Amino acid sequence: MSFHNKVIWITGASSGIGKALAQELSYQNALLIISARDKNSLEMVRELCKNPKNVWIIPLHLEKHSTFSEITQRAINVFGRIDILVNNGGISQRSLATETQISVDKKIMEINYTGTVALTKTILPHFIDNQKGQIVVTTSIVGLIGSPLRSTYAASKHALHGFFDSLRAELHDYNIAVTLICPGFVSTNISMNALTGDGTSQQKMDVATANGISPERFAKLMAKAIDSKKEEAYIAGFKEKLGVYVKRWFPRVFSVMIRKLSVT
Repeated sequence: MSFHNKVIWITGASSGIGKALAQELSYQNALLIISARDKNSLEMVRELCKNPKNVWIIPLHLEKHSTFSEITQRAINVFGRIDILVNNGGISQRSLATETQISVDKKIMEINYTGTVALTKTILPHFIDNQKGQIVVTTSIVGLIGSPLRSTYAASKHALHGFFDSLRAELHDYNIAVTLICPGFVSTNISMNALTGDGTSQQKMDVATANGISPERFAKLMAKAIDSKKEEAYIAGFKEKLGVYVKRWFPRVFSVMIRKLSVT
């Protein structure tokens, strides 16, 4: 893979997929900027990387859109450019739609959708001026198929597909690639931190998540998809991938399947 001396900015890098991807790309000799809310966690991630001196920390809160212009300029100034932005930050959900407060729906959309779009828009002038760049977005298989207890999470990920598919077409003449990464179950703390109906964290590991792909394996596959500039990559188990194709070709069958699906 050709990440040597590529400047890559990763959000949501303090744990899970983002943490594993930072380690993988450091092994590939990339120059990294890692962001998340928790600076202490980011410092631990940096120390786990192959080349800590080539990893720069910039804290970022995806709900605080007004800070993005200043933070993006700081990120560009670190190495003088950014080649790839990896929009990986986000939060999940575990609650029935009827039991979810509208404030929780808004929070999930603000972080997963609006935060990702706003950060992307702040870096676009840099990519357009350079006539090159790549935008990577971690969405979800649930961004293609909805499932119980994840209504607003699914909505936020569906929205990302709509926005970035449109953006890809708009940016084609500027030599800017858009890659959507669709994870299935990955063995991270995403379900532990998922919001319940009243906005508190679930604080419980889902069985399916615990049995998912390891973050390290996922990061290797994600890096390959980024390197090849795939438009969309499904990195998931057989059942999750099957659901995508059943939904596409046999929607009524999928509706029956998803009603019976164990969500834990």
